[in-house]
Amino acid sequence: MEQTIERFDARVINFFRKYSDEFARFSFFIVFFWFGILKTFQISPAGPLVLDLLNNTFLRFISESTFMISFGLFEMLIGVLILTPRMERITFFLMLFHLITTAMPLWVLPEITWDSFFAPSLIGQYIIKNLVLLASGMMLFARIKPMSETHTVFGEEEKTININF
Repeated sequence: MEQTIERFDARVINFFRKYSDEFARFSFFIVFFWFGILKTFQISPAGPLVLDLLNNTFLRFISESTFMISFGLFEMLIGVLILTPRMERITFFLMLFHLITTAMPLWVLPEITWDSFFAPSLIGQYIIKNLVLLASGMMLFARIKPMSETHTVFGEEEKTININF
């Protein structure tokens, strides 16, 4: 019985190792591209939050419409790049910049993002969950070889270890 459980465990782990990167990439694509399209057509439920942030930061000189469309296109670009082989390094830094800027309301707009001390509002929770996107992006980024080995900005994936029982 114990060997059966161990074989099953190994198969599940191998399955996840084999398909987790592709699933993560596709999930990133859906989130970034879909949410970007909504902003581009200015029908995003997050639109008012984005515009509040825009109007409370140094970017007030950009029209709201131009910013929303540009921000949506930026998100869509991240979605497309995550599906593009060898673009992990560039994609991760664009995504990191995006996630840092989208976390700004936690500090810039606390009246919207916090109900009380350590109690984020629904909007605050929406923002904080981006830590999961950051962690998933880090896991994908960790799979590429360092530039010192590839001598290029384009990523090249490390070989994965396959465990068979």
